[in-house]
Amino acid sequence: MNKEKTILFDLDGTVIDSTEAILESFHNSFEVYKLAHPSDEDIKALIGHPLDSMYRDLKVEDVLVWDMVKTYKEHYVKIYKEKTVLLDYAVESIQMAQNMARLGVVTTKTGKYSRDLLEYFGVMDSFEVLIGREDVEHPKPHAEPIDKAVGVMSSNKSTTWMIGDTRLDIASAQNAGVNSVAVTSGYDTREQLLTLTDAIENNVLDAVKYISKR
Repeated sequence: MNKEKTILFDLDGTVIDSTEAILESFHNSFEVYKLAHPSDEDIKALIGHPLDSMYRDLKVEDVLVWDMVKTYKEHYVKIYKEKTVLLDYAVESIQMAQNMARLGVVTTKTGKYSRDLLEYFGVMDSFEVLIGREDVEHPKPHAEPIDKAVGVMSSNKSTTWMIGDTRLDIASAQNAGVNSVAVTSGYDTREQLLTLTDAIENNVLDAVKYISKR
């Protein structure tokens, strides 16, 4: 079947929930460096941004940021599979999407962890490309991650869709000139998403159904 559409999926808050692993890894790094811990809510409000940006926004001094990123990753790699779950309808949404489109992943998460998780959950084979944080100079909301995925797949931007749970995803899609659908299964609220789009669905399966009608 000739699949004219391309669907790019964000991961955290869209397909997977790794909140527990992320929070534990952040708190571990603050413990290691004997710094006052931020609240869980402050951390969750930043998920989707690059780790170094998250630490800076959590008031960590620049001189410590990359050491803490390293410490975060050393802990995260020990726990991320057991403390990450697929969101409701994730598998069904990927299966439905695969029947009508070519699929890719565009995430700010480290690509290696992303691939390992998707392989662990048995869905990596559904995706032609995965663009992670280390694959680009400028992460979302910049256009580069989506542009890179579109380029690798030789996709048509007019029939390419990005599904994501944060304004970073939607802004990246808009900057790249592709279509987008937001979902409320993740870290931004409906009210926050409404500042950029009115194409908002409850979950990734509903988002795929939305795309199927366009």
